[in-house]
Amino acid sequence: MMCSRVVFKCFKTFERLADRITGAAGPFFVAFAVILIGLGTVCFFDVIMPSLMFPLISGPICLLIALNLWMHYFYVITVPPGFADDPPTDFAKDNAQNSIFWASKKSPRHRELTGVRWSNEIVITRAAVTKSNKFAAHASSGSEHTTVVYANAASSNTTTTARYHSVSLCSSLTLDAPGINQCVGLHNERHFVMFLIYLVISCASYSVTGFPHVLNALGAGSTYNFDWPYHVPQIAFIMIYILAVVMALAVGIMGSFHLWSIAQGETTVEGQDHEVYRNMAKARNETFVNSYDLGKRRNLEMFFNVGENGYPLYTLFIPLRINPYTDGRSWARREGYEQHHGIRRGEELTDDDEEPEAEA
Repeated sequence: MMCSRVVFKCFKTFERLADRITGAAGPFFVAFAVILIGLGTVCFFDVIMPSLMFPLISGPICLLIALNLWMHYFYVITVPPGFADDPPTDFAKDNAQNSIFWASKKSPRHRELTGVRWSNEIVITRAAVTKSNKFAAHASSGSEHTTVVYANAASSNTTTTARYHSVSLCSSLTLDAPGINQCVGLHNERHFVMFLIYLVISCASYSVTGFPHVLNALGAGSTYNFDWPYHVPQIAFIMIYILAVVMALAVGIMGSFHLWSIAQGETTVEGQDHEVYRNMAKARNETFVNSYDLGKRRNLEMFFNVGENGYPLYTLFIPLRINPYTDGRSWARREGYEQHHGIRRGEELTDDDEEPEAEA
C-alpha cells in the first residue's frame, strides 16, 4: 500500500543519513577511544600498580594484559574484515606472515585444504555459490562466528558464498562498535573478541584493585593523606574508575553474548535466522539442526584456531596475528550434514531488503 511505501522510503532515508553521520564521526570515536584507553593505562600503572602485592609476578601479568588490550585493538581497526571478491589465500605462501607479529603454526598432522584446517575428524564442505543482484562484490565474509559484515550498496550482479552477509551500515566503513570505525568479518573478528575479553579483564582489575585508591581520593579511606603522591590528578582517577566499572559490566555482557554465539557455531546474523528456522521446523514437527555446530569446545577451538592443526595455545595470551581456520569458501560441518536439518531448499533467508511491493 502507498502508506507502507512512504514509511519504508522515510526509514531508508533516515538510515542512509545516520550512516553518513556515523561514518564521518568514526575517526573521532577512534581518537576518543585511544585517549580513554591510554588514560586508563596511565592511571593503573601510576596509581594502582605500585601498591600491588608480589610485584615480580603481578607486574609482568599486568603488562601482558595491557599489551593484549592495545595490540588486539590495533589489529581490529587495521585488519580488513575480508571481502567476497578477495582471491583465495594460500596461507602457507603468504609472505606477510613472515612478520614478527605473526604466530608460527604447528606442523600439520593432516593435509590442509586451501587455507582450511583439515583433519580426519572434521568434515569440510565447499560453500554454496549464489548470485546477488543488489550489492557489489564487497560483501564481507561472515566468519564462522562473525558479528557484522558489510557490502557496498552499489547495484551489481555479484557472486557470493554461504555465510556471507550484506549489511548496509558498513557501506562506508562506519562503526561496528564504539571506537572501532571498522566492520568485523572473517579476518579480524578473532581480534575483536580478544579485545573485548582483555578490555573486560582490564576494567574488572582496575575496578577491584583501584577501589581503596578511590576511597583515598575521596577522603574516605582509612589511610587518607592530603598529599596525593601520584602524577594522575585525583579527579581524573575517579572518573576513569567510574568508567571502568561501567565498561566492565557493559562490555562483559556484550563479550559473553559473542562467546555464546561462537560456542553455538553461528554468527550473529545466523542466530536471528536460526530462530526463524526453528519455528519453521517446529511447524512441521521437525527439529532444526545447525550443520555448522560441532559442539561448544570444537566451535571455540575452530574460531580461535587453536588445538589440533591450529596455532599453539599461547596465542590466546600473546597478541600475535593468526589466520582463521578457513578462507571463507569452505566450512566445517557436522558429519552427515550437507545442509541444516529442518529447513528445505529455497527457505533460506537472504539479505534482500528491497522496497516492499504494494499489495494488489
